[in-house]
Amino acid sequence: MFQLLRSFALPAAACDGNRDGDSRYASLFRKLDLNEDGKVDIAELQTGLRAMGIPLGKEAEEKIFKAGDTNQDGQLDFEEFMRYLKDHEKKMKLAFKSLDKNNDGKIEASEVVQSLKILGISISEKQAEKILQSIDADGTMTVDWNEWRDHFMFNPATDIEEIIRYWKHSTVLDIGDSLTVPDEFTEEEKKTGQWWKQLLAGGVAGAVSRTGTAPLDRLKVMMQVHGSKSNKMNIASGFKQMLKEGGVRSLWRGNGVNVVKIAPETAIKFWAYEQYKKILTKDDGKLGTIERFVSGSLAGATAQTSIYPMEVLKTRLAVGKTGQYSGMFDCAKKILKREGVKAFYKGYIPNILGIIPYAGIDLAVYELLKSTWLEHYASSSANPGVFVLLGCGTVSSTCGQLASYPLALIRTRMQAQASVEGAPQLNMVGLFQRIMATEGIRGLYRGIAPNFMKVLPAVSISYVVYEKMKQNLGIA
Repeated sequence: MFQLLRSFALPAAACDGNRDGDSRYASLFRKLDLNEDGKVDIAELQTGLRAMGIPLGKEAEEKIFKAGDTNQDGQLDFEEFMRYLKDHEKKMKLAFKSLDKNNDGKIEASEVVQSLKILGISISEKQAEKILQSIDADGTMTVDWNEWRDHFMFNPATDIEEIIRYWKHSTVLDIGDSLTVPDEFTEEEKKTGQWWKQLLAGGVAGAVSRTGTAPLDRLKVMMQVHGSKSNKMNIASGFKQMLKEGGVRSLWRGNGVNVVKIAPETAIKFWAYEQYKKILTKDDGKLGTIERFVSGSLAGATAQTSIYPMEVLKTRLAVGKTGQYSGMFDCAKKILKREGVKAFYKGYIPNILGIIPYAGIDLAVYELLKSTWLEHYASSSANPGVFVLLGCGTVSSTCGQLASYPLALIRTRMQAQASVEGAPQLNMVGLFQRIMATEGIRGLYRGIAPNFMKVLPAVSISYVVYEKMKQNLGIA
């Protein structure tokens, strides 16, 4: 893949910054310094890498340039260029050693499988061979240090976690639901503090995404609560009704609470996930897929229990009429005064029960799609690309939503029952029986159309904002 770069590659001793290594860096620098002024700007870097047969893509090239340009003058001089490559090679060497489990100087497919399994990703040996094929230069189906270094010389991926992160099931794709399994962070990310930056970036992305799709989210809640055989509220009539009743601003009613609850929920979920993982870790220090699923589900349940009153407030504000509540705190005061503390946990049981089918199906579908891609389409690279990852995440989340939607609808109705005039105060079983008797199975899926309509824009917005936030926080 990197034929020209290999012609400059030296044995591993070159990593130590000796004269031969410096000469190699100088040769590479001359190849990139197209106007021979002793400096390389971003345009020269991009043009030079393409000429060398290393088209990394704009984002990766900008990441290299940003990391190397320490004095931020918009150009790389030879000292900056050499310093970047030396630092990069040190990281690559550590990554290589972490994969080379038997210390024989070569990475084999079984070692890739073992490393991924430790980090909670299960792949077959055949799939691991697909990953190695994208790095293996001599066709031996093993990767030595020179091949590893040459492949990643100008690739911003610095360690095995970067490769694994291609396929890490991330909750950054915020579709407005709170039932997802928490993100997994490596020990390195925890030590360097990158974990909280990623959580912050994800939180901001979720806030922007939820705000952008709030009108569809409120319409979903309205259809869940007020939709019935007699009141055939559809998307058009629902929007008309909301606009007529409260104007354009009313489309975002309840969104404030939906955004505010992101931070405490994320923090509690992350903390609880780490605690449950410690409890469920096996004697050999490994955590299997089932243990991770159980840890994630329990962490989700813990976080939901802690912030559930905010879920009730969001629903009450969304179905409330103009002027009924002046804000989140006013809503909380009125509920507490009229209905007591128990009202803040109405719908809690179906909400907790919904975590299991959502998380289970979400993870299962994602793993199936990932395995299918690696098995049939990963011919030259283990990196599936942005669109494949977004597609896998979107499909798996949508399937999870579809499975848990009836429980979500019952939860919402229970939360809103007291605010709907003439509505009987039923428990979960009673409400389920009533819906089935009066509306049939279709009644359990009222509001699912706007719910699905918001998935694509929510995923797109959250991904774009997440990437921008990562750049601003220096973790791109």
